[in-house]
Amino acid sequence: MTKHKVPPRTALTILFAIMIFIILSLTMFIVGILVFILVRTGIINKLGPPNALIPIMLLAFASILVGTLVGTIISRAPLRPATLLINGMNRLASGDYKARIDLGNLSIAREITTSFNTLAEELQHTEMLRSDFVNNFSHELKTPLISIRGFAKLLQKKHLSSEQQQEYLAIIVDESTRLCDMSTSVLNLAKVENQSILTDTADFNLSEQLRSCILLFEKKWSQKNLTIRADFEEHPVHANEDLLKQVWINLIDNAIKFSPDTGEIHVFISEPLSSDEITVSVKNNGPMISTENQNRIFNKFWQGDTSHSSEGSGIGLSIARRITELHKGNISVVSSPEETIFSVTLPR
Repeated sequence: MTKHKVPPRTALTILFAIMIFIILSLTMFIVGILVFILVRTGIINKLGPPNALIPIMLLAFASILVGTLVGTIISRAPLRPATLLINGMNRLASGDYKARIDLGNLSIAREITTSFNTLAEELQHTEMLRSDFVNNFSHELKTPLISIRGFAKLLQKKHLSSEQQQEYLAIIVDESTRLCDMSTSVLNLAKVENQSILTDTADFNLSEQLRSCILLFEKKWSQKNLTIRADFEEHPVHANEDLLKQVWINLIDNAIKFSPDTGEIHVFISEPLSSDEITVSVKNNGPMISTENQNRIFNKFWQGDTSHSSEGSGIGLSIARRITELHKGNISVVSSPEETIFSVTLPR
């Protein structure tokens, strides 16, 4: 049997009505006792009709006073959670994202507690990512700049051989290219992160797009003598062609980068008839990604294998994940000592 959840606004209204009912009931009970005492003692009868208004008016004022006193005492209970909530919000506003609250065991209190603590946890996580982003970006930007400056100073020295000059110039060119690629990646990441609606979608051949992306890296996989397997038929999709191309470029580039010489890369598409989704997988037989690192590889500027840190900026998988999310899909990784598979699942 399905339980119907009471909306928070309705629950608060009911709680407020119960509190008012209790206050009025206690007020009437206390004032009723006073009236009963006055009647039983005969005070009202002794005063007579004209003067009987005096105790009645006193009772009216007493009822207001008693009602206010009872309301003040009883309202402390429901106002305490509100005070805790306000204090928690003030802590969040001041930058203390470790703030957590506990408003009690009532249904509405538990719901507010869960919502607030979830918000605080997300803000804390976002702040940690922002801090990591700034620290890592500063490091990634500083490294090639120091390298360029160092080799430029060496070139200023005399008596360098022609071979040394060419070597230093090649390093400067490589580091400059790395800076340009990093800048482009950061701009692409900023663009897709600030984009909430997917635009410029169209029907195109996904299989043909994957083949062209593989051919873009022919020089790279040829240098490592890699075997490329592209086993798939023709699969049309409706998506943003330019954005998806960035996903495949990042995944294929990483597969080539981490594959050992004479290794194999397998790109395949699965589209079950019983499902409304299509999955593109890129498999390589490079080193295993640990379970801990699998949860971090999609973070900005994070690189698990420092031996390849000079070959990228650590932004590619962050871009791939965000583009996949814009397409209402998901990206995942499965890794073992034998193989690593990145899979992108998109709505058909």
